[in-house]
Amino acid sequence: MASRALWTSKLGFILASAGAAVGLGAIWKFPYMAGTNGGSTFIIPYILFCFTIGMFLLLAELVVGRAGRAASINSMIRVGRSRFWGIFGFIGTLTGFLILTFYSTIGGWCVAYAVDAATGGGVITDMKLLGEYFNSFVSDPWMSIFYQLVFMLMTAGVVIFGVQKGIERLAKYLMPTLFILMIVLIIRGLTLPGAWAGVEFMFSFDWDNFNADSIFNAMGFCFFSLSVGAGTLIVYASYLSEETDLPQSTAWVAFLGILAALLGGLMVMPPVFAFGLEPTAGPGLTFVTMPAVFGQMPFGQLFAVLFYICLIVAAITSSVSIFEAVTAALADLKFSRRNAVPVAFIAVMLIGIFCTLSFGELADFKLFGKTIFDLLDYLTSNIGMPLTALGLAIVAAWVNWPETRHQLTTTKPLSPWILNAIRFGIGIVSPVVIVIVVMRSL
Repeated sequence: MASRALWTSKLGFILASAGAAVGLGAIWKFPYMAGTNGGSTFIIPYILFCFTIGMFLLLAELVVGRAGRAASINSMIRVGRSRFWGIFGFIGTLTGFLILTFYSTIGGWCVAYAVDAATGGGVITDMKLLGEYFNSFVSDPWMSIFYQLVFMLMTAGVVIFGVQKGIERLAKYLMPTLFILMIVLIIRGLTLPGAWAGVEFMFSFDWDNFNADSIFNAMGFCFFSLSVGAGTLIVYASYLSEETDLPQSTAWVAFLGILAALLGGLMVMPPVFAFGLEPTAGPGLTFVTMPAVFGQMPFGQLFAVLFYICLIVAAITSSVSIFEAVTAALADLKFSRRNAVPVAFIAVMLIGIFCTLSFGELADFKLFGKTIFDLLDYLTSNIGMPLTALGLAIVAAWVNWPETRHQLTTTKPLSPWILNAIRFGIGIVSPVVIVIVVMRSL
């Protein structure tokens, strides 16, 4: 097996892996999901799922990645000891690739709005004007594709420098920066009159909302927020030394993922309520509601710039992890990194352009009743990621449990009951939950 680049430190790996998990969803999806699903009646199950099923599946990815020392396809073949399991690795790689094609569209919007905020545009108080401004921008093919291209060039520019000089260095600077900026924005938001209503919206415990829906939504968001099943952490784990404690690292990644989601909610909801605006989910919150907030806030332009820098950091750390997974798959096909990065970049942009045009020229072009953007979002979330996670769980818990046990105990021994609990969680609980979530979402 050829020598493989390794992380220079455990901290670099944990921050990079947390960056893979902490995406835009922490900022534009979690606050709304929490608020509309009963506050703490959603947040408490979400945290419990992250520290149980989420961690079991993250562990499976790390085990397969470090044992396989390759991208998703070859790692699954090596650990599963059969080419059949490579199918699940291929699905994971394809899923990550397709996620990046539409994720880059939103990444481009974040870059555009950051530029706009820095130059004094877009920070106005009229929600109707902001809605028209957003719709005008996303339906402009040249501008939206240009910013998508800028976002992907930023992503590729990090990955081409490799694991240590590119991805690890980025994570060590950007992840602490992200958390610091979030805390600054939270403090500013909480000082606004009426901001506490936003905290109550997110964290109030509403027994009326404690039902199957809120629990399933918490479970689904756990998978979404930890990016389980896109092949990213398999690749990141393939660069790990044998001295790294996998269970401990997994706990740190889950903790930082949860922390980012909670901070994202506290960053967004208090100022939204302080100015009496309606909390929404997705693009409406990020690109219409928040600019209206900054338009009414003292020094609003400065805080708008900081907010969109937060978004870019969250987006870029996730996109880099996915892009690295695709690049690593090409490297397994004997592409050099210098050649793999441009090939992956061109492939992502070729399909990504159609995702961007789904909001403009191709808005009326639909397959199975969905735009290209929405279709790829649906296929990756409801089929690609769950299938990959299912394959990982079976390989780690049943096909090659001896290798999993070895990977879990390279730094210190674990008692038989802890190992049995981990195996039960990965091999029985996780597959059952995945099937339930998929059946419900389909």
